[in-house]
Amino acid sequence: MEHKIQAFDSVLDLIGNTPLIRLNKIASPFKGEFYAKVEAFNPGHSSKDRIAAYIIQEAEKKGILTPGSTIIETTSGNTGFSIAMVSIIKGYQCILAVSSKSSKDKIDMLRSMGAKVYVCPAHVSADDPRSYYQVAKRLHEETKGSIYINQYFNELNMEAHYQSTGPEIWNQTGGQITHLVACSGTGGTISGTARYLKEQNPDIRILGVDAFGSVLKKYHETGEFDADEIYPYRIEGLGKNLIPDATDFTSIDEFMKVTDEESAHMAREISRTEGIFAGYTCGAVMQAVKQFAARGEFNEKSRVVVIFPDHGSRYMSKVYSDQWMNDQGFFDSKHVGEGQQIQFVK
Repeated sequence: MEHKIQAFDSVLDLIGNTPLIRLNKIASPFKGEFYAKVEAFNPGHSSKDRIAAYIIQEAEKKGILTPGSTIIETTSGNTGFSIAMVSIIKGYQCILAVSSKSSKDKIDMLRSMGAKVYVCPAHVSADDPRSYYQVAKRLHEETKGSIYINQYFNELNMEAHYQSTGPEIWNQTGGQITHLVACSGTGGTISGTARYLKEQNPDIRILGVDAFGSVLKKYHETGEFDADEIYPYRIEGLGKNLIPDATDFTSIDEFMKVTDEESAHMAREISRTEGIFAGYTCGAVMQAVKQFAARGEFNEKSRVVVIFPDHGSRYMSKVYSDQWMNDQGFFDSKHVGEGQQIQFVK
């Protein structure tokens, strides 16, 4: 009897169904049980695979995308990589407008996946013609037969996570989840997941993570867009200098802000304690967990799911570079010598 070859048709079949992994050492000081939804197990190593595949699939269904079309997007790196990956499989051209804040590793990865990349200055207003939002719009207008994904203002961003991440977490926890902690950038991941989970159990607490220098937390609390809150920060894919339509603020119970420095050290700590090679935003979300725990958010009955959005390999020239950490002033007296583990044998 001939055995059937067990193989996937393409890497796209590997998107979703990422594992839930118990956090042991790093969560040991906190009350409750903590689990990471590790999105680096997607083939493109981030949660953005979900929205890239879903949005492109929906565009194909509507006939907006046809063979030879060009897909254009703004990205801090991860969405771009996912779109480039899906474009390769499906035969589309890919043009990406990337923030200059994105790590060199991310930009090199985008180019290696065949994307045409425009690197735009990070610290300009969203309506500045040089911003990656405006550059993407211009490229879309200039490129015949193109579609602009526009993840910040695309409802399908939320819908992708409502259809996949939310049900996965609910099923993986057997409905026992009490808290979801997730970063908010475009807001699609936290909003779509939250919307599904709240439908199953309205008592689940949805805790968002924001950056200092971003407007999201204050907007959530007051309904005001405060431009005075905006200043440069280093974390990629977290926080915003505008209010994305892809964020459903009503589904989020509370935001916590985290610093660049503490998030960077926390990413390194996750890697050292749990063996999960964590990206910068993973460090940010875990730092928020620490701050929520210190405030008494969790108890012995808490079952907390923390979304780890991407992989540490995207940050080799940043968080995992001792030189970069030192240049940022992140190796203070508390962390001195932390990165000095290499010894050269002569």
